[in-house]
Amino acid sequence: MAKYRLVLLRHGEGAWNKENRFCSWVDQKLSSDGIKEAQNCGKHLKALGFEFDLVFTSVLRRSIQTAWLILEEMGQEWVPIQSSWRLNERHYGALIGLNRAEMALNHGEEQVKLWRRSYDVTPPPITESHPYYEEIYNDRRYKCSDVSQDNLPKAESLKDVLDRLLPYWNEKIVPELKSGKMILISAHGNSSRALLKHVEGISDEDIINVTLPTGVPILLELDENLHPLGPHQFLGDQEAIQAAIKKVEDQGKVKSAEK
Repeated sequence: MAKYRLVLLRHGEGAWNKENRFCSWVDQKLSSDGIKEAQNCGKHLKALGFEFDLVFTSVLRRSIQTAWLILEEMGQEWVPIQSSWRLNERHYGALIGLNRAEMALNHGEEQVKLWRRSYDVTPPPITESHPYYEEIYNDRRYKCSDVSQDNLPKAESLKDVLDRLLPYWNEKIVPELKSGKMILISAHGNSSRALLKHVEGISDEDIINVTLPTGVPILLELDENLHPLGPHQFLGDQEAIQAAIKKVEDQGKVKSAEK
């Protein structure tokens, strides 16, 4: 019997997910398909009888919008939401805005996979000449974060994501879990992967094979020491979920016509 239960998910499809671009800290809204994914996620969680006490999101609106839509479908709009940059997507540095398939064509699929999925490989850092630099670093949400703007990342590996996420997990989320609250975390592909790596003890080598589709809730069942009682569970139609995982993995491959 689980002492604690937690639902974690990657937000619904964003506009740049649809265009196969590195979105990262650029603040994109959900696509029309992403809105449907979030709504379906809420319907499914409601059907399974989940009742949340608290929701955590990043400060990016695709994460927040997903949480809103889920709670609306569940009739739980009153549930409090707390947002932090520490749950943001990985900062992809100079890769932000670039098309993954085109990057695979120019740099090779293996290099793109390392940038996207490896634990300790960091992409080239963003510079002030980058077209989205000003949009990110002049954004008011980061002027009221718990670190100075000078200390915000310019590029991150998955290890860096875990390093900046862990203080928030330990100081904010864990106490709420241990108080008995049922928690939903609406985050991103890499912040979710980093958290799964920490909770489940996934090795540096194996994390490269962990892929999360958009809008699919993940159930974690934990003992009194917050150790998993089993592997994480994707909730929903398993065949559809595996197809969605393959779709995400194929984003970093050269398109057939280009090979």
